[in-house]
Amino acid sequence: MSDTSLLLLGVLAATAAGLWAWRRWHYPSFWLVAVFPLTAISVRATWRKVALGCNLTKKRQRFWFTTVPGLVASTGVVRVKRKFQRIAVDTKPFMWLPKPTRYGWRVTLHTLEGQIPDDYANAAERLAHSWGVHAVRVSSPRPGRVVLSATVRDPLVRVETLPISPELLKVVVGRLETGGPWIIDFKTVPHWLNAGATQSGKSNLANALVQGLAPQPVALLGFDLKGGVEFTPYSPRLSALGTTRSECVALLEDLVGLMTSRMALCREAGARNIWQLPDEQRPMPVVVLVDELAELYLMADKSEKDEIAKTSTALLRVAQLGRAFGIYLFCCGQRIGSDLGPGVTALRAQCSGRICHRVNDPETATMTLGDLDPAALASARAIPAETPGVAIVASQDGQWYRARSFYVSEQAAEHAATAYADQTPAWEDVISGQAAPMSDADLANFLDSIPDPRKA
Repeated sequence: MSDTSLLLLGVLAATAAGLWAWRRWHYPSFWLVAVFPLTAISVRATWRKVALGCNLTKKRQRFWFTTVPGLVASTGVVRVKRKFQRIAVDTKPFMWLPKPTRYGWRVTLHTLEGQIPDDYANAAERLAHSWGVHAVRVSSPRPGRVVLSATVRDPLVRVETLPISPELLKVVVGRLETGGPWIIDFKTVPHWLNAGATQSGKSNLANALVQGLAPQPVALLGFDLKGGVEFTPYSPRLSALGTTRSECVALLEDLVGLMTSRMALCREAGARNIWQLPDEQRPMPVVVLVDELAELYLMADKSEKDEIAKTSTALLRVAQLGRAFGIYLFCCGQRIGSDLGPGVTALRAQCSGRICHRVNDPETATMTLGDLDPAALASARAIPAETPGVAIVASQDGQWYRARSFYVSEQAAEHAATAYADQTPAWEDVISGQAAPMSDADLANFLDSIPDPRKA
C-alpha cells in the first residue's frame, strides 16, 4: 500500500474518531453544525413525496405544457404535440425552512384549502416514519398555520435533575418529550389527578413534589390511607396527616371551615382571591396531598355510607372553591373508576391537571384522559413497564405530552422534609390565620437562597 493511501486512511480514521468524540461529548453542537443542515435539506427535498404519501396534498388546476396525441401518420405512427392547457396537479402545503431545536427540528406549514390541524395530527405517525424520527407533534399557533415539531431521539430515555423553580407553588418535576421542563404550577392549574399502577412512577412523582415544595412557605397536608406508610416519613414537613378515613373527614371539615373564613376575609377586603390581598393579610397557601384516593370512597358495609358521603362532599367542595382561597389538591390513586361513585366523577371534573402513568385497566386511563384526546388515551395504554416515571400529562397550554419525572428517592424526599422542618406551620395556626406567607420581596430572597439539590 502506497504512502498516499496510508495517509488517506489515517486522515479518514482521525476524522471518524473526531466526529465520534464530538458527538459523544457535545451532541448539541454536533447536531447543530454537522447533522441539522443535511437533515433540513433532506426534509425540504422529500416534502412533496411525503405529503403525497400522507394524503396532505390537494388537487389544483394549473396551466401546464402537456403531451397530447395528434394525427396518425400513414405509417401508423402516432404524432404527439405539446399543448398549453389546464390540468389537475397535486399541490403540497408550503413549507418554511426547518429550524433546529435541542432534540430535533420544527417547521411551519401553510395549510391548504379545507385542511385543519387534525389532518396533520392524524398523519403524525406516518410523517415520523417517513422522515425516520422518533416522533412528530403538531400544533397550530394561528389559523392557516401548522407547526410540525420532530424529535430525532427520545429525550425521556435519560432524565437528569432539572433546576429548581424560583417561584412559589411551582415545582419542576421532570422533562417533557419536547425537551422542555415538566412543571407543576398550582397557581395556573390548581388541582391535579395522578393515576398509575404499582411501580409506574406515581409515588416517585409525589416524592419530587414534596422535595420541591418543602423549602417553600406553604402548608402541606397529607391524606395517606395506606396506613401512613407513604407520608409518615415526611411528617416533619407536614402540618397535619390523616391515616384513617375518620381522620381525613376531620381534616376535610377543617379545610371547609378554613375556606369559609378566607371567604369572609376576601369579601371584607374587596378581593376575589387571596393573591389580591395585601402581604400582611394574605394567608398561607395549603397543598393537600392525597394518596390512594379510592380508599376514601370504598364502602365495606352500610355503616360507612354516611362517612363516605361526608368525605365526598367535603373533598368536592374543596376542589370547587379552594383555588381562590389558596387550597390546592394533588390526588393520587392506582384505580380511579366510575364504579367508586358519582363523587369521584365530580372530583375528576374539577381536576384540570391530569397525569396518567402506566395503568392496569383501560377504565382508569379513560377516567383520567378520556375526555381530553383519544390519541392521549392510546399513548397512555402504550407505556411499557420498563420505563417507570413515564406519563401522559395534560399541560396548562391545552395540549398533552409524554413526560418523565426525574428520580427522587424516598431518602432524598425525607432529607428535604427534615431539613426544612422549621418551615412547617402548625395546623392550628393555619386554621386560625396566624400562619402568613412572606412578602413578595422576602419570598424572592428566600427562594434564591435555597441550595441546589444536585450539589447536596
